[in-house]
Amino acid sequence: MNLISIENLSKTVNDNPLFQNVTMGIDEGEKIGFIGPNGAGKSTLLHILADLIEKDEGNISKNNNLRISMLEQTPTIPAGISINDFLYQGESPIIKLVANYHECLKNHDMELLEKLTEQMDKENGWEIENNYISFLSELKLNNPNQLMDNLSGGMKKKAALARTLASKPNLLILDEPTNHLDIEIIEWLEKYLGNANFSFIMVTHDRYFLDSVCTGIMELEKGRIYKYPGNYSTFLERREIRLSTAQNEQVKIKSILRRELEWLSRGPKARASKDKKRKMRIEDLMDKKIQKEQEISEFSSSNKRLGKKILELENIEKSYNNETVISPFSYKFKKGERIGIIGPNGSGKTTFLNIISQQIKPDKGTIDKGLNTKFGYYDQLSDHLNEAGSKNFTILEYIKETAEQITLEDGKIASAAKFLEMFNFPSGTHRTLISKLSGGEKRRLFLIKTLITNPNFLILDEPTNDLDLDTMRRLEDYVLNFSGTLIVVSHDRAFLDRTTDFLFVFDGQGKIKGFTGNYSEYREFISMTKLSSKTKKKDNADNNKVLEHRDQTYSTKRKLSFRENREFETIESEIADLEAEKNKLESLFSKTNRSLKELETNNRRYKIVSDLIETKLARWEELAEIAD
Repeated sequence: MNLISIENLSKTVNDNPLFQNVTMGIDEGEKIGFIGPNGAGKSTLLHILADLIEKDEGNISKNNNLRISMLEQTPTIPAGISINDFLYQGESPIIKLVANYHECLKNHDMELLEKLTEQMDKENGWEIENNYISFLSELKLNNPNQLMDNLSGGMKKKAALARTLASKPNLLILDEPTNHLDIEIIEWLEKYLGNANFSFIMVTHDRYFLDSVCTGIMELEKGRIYKYPGNYSTFLERREIRLSTAQNEQVKIKSILRRELEWLSRGPKARASKDKKRKMRIEDLMDKKIQKEQEISEFSSSNKRLGKKILELENIEKSYNNETVISPFSYKFKKGERIGIIGPNGSGKTTFLNIISQQIKPDKGTIDKGLNTKFGYYDQLSDHLNEAGSKNFTILEYIKETAEQITLEDGKIASAAKFLEMFNFPSGTHRTLISKLSGGEKRRLFLIKTLITNPNFLILDEPTNDLDLDTMRRLEDYVLNFSGTLIVVSHDRAFLDRTTDFLFVFDGQGKIKGFTGNYSEYREFISMTKLSSKTKKKDNADNNKVLEHRDQTYSTKRKLSFRENREFETIESEIADLEAEKNKLESLFSKTNRSLKELETNNRRYKIVSDLIETKLARWEELAEIAD
């Protein structure tokens, strides 16, 4: 059964056509992941489907039994209301009905009350409040009288999610539902939606979510909608086929266009009677032309070499309102470490990042930062970007404020404009005012600002919030080629799996434990531990993958991860190859028949090779120390 159909839908915002002549439908039982670049119009399309904004053109047909409920990316929350009262601020028709019913009870309007009671019976509105309380409990919001003003971003998102689910829709619209949620709740939502018998359309960048729950993927690209059956993995395969076919068609189109344009250039007499038809054919071909997608190349900015001492924490502690956020914790960071941080909302993850980056001070303990350590901190607030927007900065002006050019890892120089292009800001957008950007585009711009400072200790706090999938892939490529120390807080399991090989696990009571491996390996270990404890009835916390937590002080001893083992196995041969190249370059310097240009090229390469040898030798020593 078809729930909703749209035909020739078009929408323009700020003189920018987001999509034109879009035709599609959503059937009963479909679970659609909706993807596309930041600013392409995904949220706008969802708001049109939910009747929250008007379309410009086109028709929308809805099934008579359709019940829509929408979770907005940033829900509107009036000041001073409780979690309980937040329910009645919802936009879905059934929640408005319940709110009107309660208002009518207060006003003692018996005639209206009778009509509303009939509607409540018909729509089964009596269940909404119980549903809401039940979902709040599932999402670990156990105090409905608490004021929304006092909640963290993640807790507000949970309340909004509970309200959205409480109306029991048959079409659920979700705009970035995983933003600000901790991983435990994301996995709960994934399981809930996977077992649900209603339809949904969801904008998300969570690739594991898209892969495990969705039965179809819808892509908005350059104003057009492409719909693919299957999950995210299937989408990637089918999209590759589509692009390959499109590129082959592009070659044919270019060949035909060349012949047609040659014909046009011959003059009126040569064109004669077929002039009109041929012109129409050319216009049709022009419409079919597509731009080749910019290839994602591996790149990373250069950074100042880390010293032997990077950052050392000694028994740091932090409390707020007599509640312990971080118990005594010690750790010595090493070069090349890729550490992920996981834990429930409010467990102190961002506080920890603010302490190590010296934005705030611990209550007790010491922080010793190495002389060469340079932080790059991508936080959740982006305050600097908001300030730049208020000054009417353009995209390029904002980046140039930090650097006119950037030195990449391979020694090449990239201009600020080129670096913007690497992260999907083409040259035509560089004069755009920051105030005109979407939320995701602003976050992407702030990310670029952080990276071009050439940090050697990169701190990322929820870096994937509001970023589209393509930008996330580019960020992953950057991080995988980053030679410094990385620490990242993220609810994105795929991002954690790809970029980290060691975890700090926050338990929400102030304690921090460590785990050697990525997030999927950690979940597998936890599952095995729970299974073992059920069957053997004993605690398996002494498993050698988990670091022992002695006297609430973190032990720094750990084993090599799988990735580090592979690196350790190959690094000696890499050093030998570099030393051989260095010897060859040295022999060239003694020859007198070299041009000035060749000498300059060899000198530059000699410096790069020498630096690489020094860096890899230091890295070999670090790995050897852990392996002992």
